[in-house]
Amino acid sequence: MTNAQYKKYADERAATSPVLKNTVKAFLIGGVICALGQGLLYLYMWAGAEKQTASTLVSVTLVGASVILTALDIYDSIAKFGGAGTLVPITGFANAVVSPAIDNKAEGYVLGVGAKLFTIAGPVILYGTLASVIYGVIYVIKSMVLGIV
Repeated sequence: MTNAQYKKYADERAATSPVLKNTVKAFLIGGVICALGQGLLYLYMWAGAEKQTASTLVSVTLVGASVILTALDIYDSIAKFGGAGTLVPITGFANAVVSPAIDNKAEGYVLGVGAKLFTIAGPVILYGTLASVIYGVIYVIKSMVLGIV
């Protein structure tokens, strides 16, 4: 079988994805998460928190809710329905960090939960740190060349 024949064979048998339906679901679920975050922001500000503090509290609340929903195996059901709508907000990152840890709880709290907690977070932290160092070096060199220091 040639590559062209195989491609034709695979295309004929591949399931079609309902793109419009999936897009609407993702938009709705992502919108609900963002609206919840906005509502929490207003709630915290109404309770007397400064906007900066309220924003931080919203992030912490959404991450905490995501972790709890992941532990209760509810977040995955929401993600199956909403697809990418659950991945984009901060809740998706929290879910991605916690899921491997929960899956490996049987291995113990240190080698299971503790080690797997950084499966996703570790590369993100490393990339963020490395990118900031590279940006800092470029900024210093640019400043020295232009005499801005």
